[in-house]
Amino acid sequence: MKKNKFLNFSFICLLILFLFASCKKKETPIVEETKKDEFTTLTFFSADSNVSNKFTDMIAKIITEKTGVKLEIYGPESEPSDEIALMLAKGSYPDFIYAKGDLPKLIEANAVIPLDYFIETDGANVKKLYGDQLARLKYTEENPSIYALSAYEIKTKRYETAGTMQIQHNVLKEFGYPRITTLEEYENILYAYKNKYPTINGKKTIGISLNTDGWYWLLSLSNPGNFVLGYQDDGQWIVNQETLEAQYKFLHPDMYTFYKWLNKMYHLGLLDPESFTQTEEQWREKIKNGNVLGTSFPLWGLKELNSKLVSADMGGHSFAFLPVTASPEIKDSSLKDYGFSGGWGMSITSTCKDKLLAFKFLDWFCSEEAQILVNWGVKDIHYTIDENGKRYETTNIPGVAGIGKWTYPFPQAGSGYLDSTGNPFVKSSEASIMKNYSFVEKETLSAYGVKMWTEMFPSPQELGVSTYGQVWLYPLTPASIDLVDRADAFVKQAIIQMVIGDKEDFDSAWKNMQQGLREMGIEKAEIELTNLIKSRMDFWTN
Repeated sequence: MKKNKFLNFSFICLLILFLFASCKKKETPIVEETKKDEFTTLTFFSADSNVSNKFTDMIAKIITEKTGVKLEIYGPESEPSDEIALMLAKGSYPDFIYAKGDLPKLIEANAVIPLDYFIETDGANVKKLYGDQLARLKYTEENPSIYALSAYEIKTKRYETAGTMQIQHNVLKEFGYPRITTLEEYENILYAYKNKYPTINGKKTIGISLNTDGWYWLLSLSNPGNFVLGYQDDGQWIVNQETLEAQYKFLHPDMYTFYKWLNKMYHLGLLDPESFTQTEEQWREKIKNGNVLGTSFPLWGLKELNSKLVSADMGGHSFAFLPVTASPEIKDSSLKDYGFSGGWGMSITSTCKDKLLAFKFLDWFCSEEAQILVNWGVKDIHYTIDENGKRYETTNIPGVAGIGKWTYPFPQAGSGYLDSTGNPFVKSSEASIMKNYSFVEKETLSAYGVKMWTEMFPSPQELGVSTYGQVWLYPLTPASIDLVDRADAFVKQAIIQMVIGDKEDFDSAWKNMQQGLREMGIEKAEIELTNLIKSRMDFWTN
């Protein structure tokens, strides 16, 4: 009898070992849950943050209470790609990582885990939030796993834009608010104002000052090149909308236009010669001095600068947003609807101390409860519901409460997404945007006969929806990522030298730059991206 019991016990042990081995072979995650009454600190490296981002405000504390997770957030002290390369060399990673364009390198090294198993077993909120867009999170047709939950809005509605080339309100007011729609008109009004007012606040008047410090060159020097030509935001690429062929944009013949114009601005004395040597902070200080008439930067960076100028009783020196393009027939694409591209987002690493808990944290972020909390705050403190069921903001102290702080790069529904009660998840609305306009913005908009900046731009309906999303979110192979990085570094220096060089030398310098790119082999990346676009379009369709 004892022998039979022993045999039965042995058989059970062997069965358990067999099942364990089978699970391991199928790479089913074997993790332990954290006890609900304990808070676990999970580390999070974000490539978009260069400082420690304390997870200690009111909203963060509520998130911890709801999920059992407290985040320890940090960013790169040098170039994000360099720090991620160091992680790969060491084989040691934080629990969460937002790697942006370096995600393919982590996937290739098995440094981040596929989330499909977790989504299937514990991802009810993920499934509900992404809905029929879930497939767009899949990596590639060859490797259709999900490695990240997107950091970008699933459904977008555009209420704001800064356009491409911004200009001081004072300049527009001085000349009776003329319609400025082309680079030539922009140039002429800056030239006239600078000649009339050679100094502002005791400082020499600057026509245009650009921020090209580090990666900001992509925003202030690279992006305007294709934006003023009406091309959509595809990062360093221009995609033929009919054939879906991708071209590294500095090989595109149209790109010549903007940089030739910048060369002219430099020799006219309108372009700040320190645009290519100043730090980001020095550029910001110039803006805050009020003597910079024009610039080119995204809305998220200009909002703070405009606010500081208004607070300093220098509202007239803040910037207005107009649809400036290279010629009248070109449509400004600022309000383009890109749909949902999937792409970059938060991943769970292979060394995460508690993978299931980490996933449940991300899944909770996809819940209706979470989306309302991070965007609106706490009911009856930061917002209220009226008798018609409409949500209204009562008070908002972002610096203290953390409202709006924990949206990006976490999963986010987006400004066009409605919750189960029909209320928007995001507070942005036409009414809220107009309410927050400064007095000088309202004055300028009134002079143009409109109520919002977006009314001055081609509408999303007029521009249409992008069929392929935005290709800067597409996962190139690590080899192509490195190739594009080298091409970007080469192009940045080449363009700077062209802009400040003699006018007579510009054309030959442009040809030499393009020849250098071809010799570098950038066309290999073009072919890869073209095939990836076509493959993904087929993948999404089917």
